[in-house]
Amino acid sequence: MSNHNIFAGAFVDRSGHRRKDPEWLQAAVDSPQSRFLPVWGDKCLATGEPLRTVLLNCSEMAGFLESQETIFLGMYQGQPAFAVGIDGAIDAPFAEAGEFHDLRYLGSVLPADEANLAAHARALVLWHGLQKHCGVCGSLARIESGGNTRICSNDECGAQSFPRVDPAIIVLVSNGEHCLLGRQPDWPEGRYSTIAGFVEPGESLEDAVRREVAEETNIEVGKVRYHSSQPWPFPSSLMLGFTAEAVSSEILLNDGELADAQWFTRKELRSGFPKLPYRLSIARRLVDNWLLGSA
Repeated sequence: MSNHNIFAGAFVDRSGHRRKDPEWLQAAVDSPQSRFLPVWGDKCLATGEPLRTVLLNCSEMAGFLESQETIFLGMYQGQPAFAVGIDGAIDAPFAEAGEFHDLRYLGSVLPADEANLAAHARALVLWHGLQKHCGVCGSLARIESGGNTRICSNDECGAQSFPRVDPAIIVLVSNGEHCLLGRQPDWPEGRYSTIAGFVEPGESLEDAVRREVAEETNIEVGKVRYHSSQPWPFPSSLMLGFTAEAVSSEILLNDGELADAQWFTRKELRSGFPKLPYRLSIARRLVDNWLLGSA
């Protein structure tokens, strides 16, 4: 099994020192060696069979580099890589190069390094789209530091904002030979997954695990162990995966967020019911590891 989750992996040298060098950044934008990943609305460009991410050069991006903000992602395969956001209200561009696809689909078919790059690009493009105005005074905000910062254009304000990441815990709770899975009301029939929820201010990750499990299922959790993490750019979460041991067993849907929650054995999970989480998600890795007896 891969040692990292989908969308994760240090495949891009983020080159933070380059972000504060506007001359280098402009030269990189103009360089024919640089590569650009267009994000149309919230979709990424890919082509081929199997699909591969399409990276364009500056001449292929002509007409967009002058009118759109370029976001420096870092050095990818030895060359500068940029994301460029394109308004989803216009017709999809670059039809001759490929088609734009949802990242949830691409994540399951792209090579790991390309999935990581596309997730990085999509997350930053969507963040910039929500930060056109200063959150303090309402003035227009401009891009800075290669796209890692936005600064208010009002000199009397000058507030800075940085890319948002929302931490969320996701946990496989076990009780002997059973594991706890739940389903949300709007999920496909029969689909169950691990318990998850956002971390609240002033809360440790371990405390968030215990609170979320208790709120959603009434189960009291004892020992908590960190497993792994997954960037989840839908739009800006970081999923922090854990395993935990239950010290109670009676399920009650306390907060009403779940339509159902049950204890399942390994035999039941291998039988075809319930339907397991999609392989794209860290939830599936947590379940698969438990099935192998390594959770």
